Amino acid sequence: MFTGIVTDIGEVRSVNPRTGDLSRITIACNYPRTELIDGNSIACAGVCMTIVGSGEEGGRTWFAVDAAAETLRVTNVGRWRHGSKVNLERPLKLGDELGGHLVSGHVDGITTVIAHEELTDMARISLRTPTDLARFIAPKGSVALDGVSLTVNAVEGDTFSVLIIPHTLKVTTLGALKQGDDVHLEVDQMARYAARLMERR
Repeated sequence: MFTGIVTDIGEVRSVNPRTGDLSRITIACNYPRTELIDGNSIACAGVCMTIVGSGEEGGRTWFAVDAAAETLRVTNVGRWRHGSKVNLERPLKLGDELGGHLVSGHVDGITTVIAHEELTDMARISLRTPTDLARFIAPKGSVALDGVSLTVNAVEGDTFSVLIIPHTLKVTTLGALKQGDDVHLEVDQMARYAARLMERR
């Protein structure tokens, strides 16, 4: 489990296809190598992945993860290239502060940026969501975009907007989003379960 509070921005160093529908991705980061343990989970742009190796090179730590066919199918991980920037978060530990909301790292789908507006001391990003996911998004509810916990500002049909403060723009990749960009979307787990209960009724 994660909280959607990004703690580093990683940089993709390499993407190497392996046997079958599998890609090994190496990402440089600022985490101490001692905290990058093989088998541990790490959220990369909101996608829960498993560390399969780590090391140090050029004054930075790096770790490797494998992206399987399902991950490549439902996310934009397959488009990552050398130099791609990715939000990173290590998993929640018992007793940690829950600063965002509970995020599983299981991406529900892709949402597309339709507008990025610079406002006074913040930015408004508007996005279009797949119809089957739009019903889980409500004003004042939570979403995770590329692994960042955000509060929904407004909803209209299959579009919604979020307001992003300067700190979040500075410490995540969201400030670089532009019209037409695709973003990983994870809806609030509570909304998903509530909808399922209503369906069963």
